[in-house]
Amino acid sequence: MNVEIDQSDARSVLRLNEERIDAHNAGELKNSLLNALEDGCRLLIVDLAAVHFIDSSGLGALLSGYKNANLRQARFVLTGLQARVRSMFELTRLHRVFEIAEHVGDVVVNP
Repeated sequence: MNVEIDQSDARSVLRLNEERIDAHNAGELKNSLLNALEDGCRLLIVDLAAVHFIDSSGLGALLSGYKNANLRQARFVLTGLQARVRSMFELTRLHRVFEIAEHVGDVVVNP
């Protein structure tokens, strides 16, 4: 999985440079999210701007990251959802679970 990680202080931005998040790479995503949180990240922003397709495995990996963030009292924010990806979140009602912002720059560090 092609992931760029930008860390500053207790904030990490994971940019997923993949067109698809599915069963083939969801495990790697789950590990990347867990590693960022284990490194002490207090705000984890997952930038999905390059992702045009996500299936249930990808949603499960993100949900696992969200749960791990909550266990560590960290914020977990998704950004850059493309229309097709956003519709999957709405169809599964996960848009009510996740904190979602339009762009990485829109995320307020201390809300």
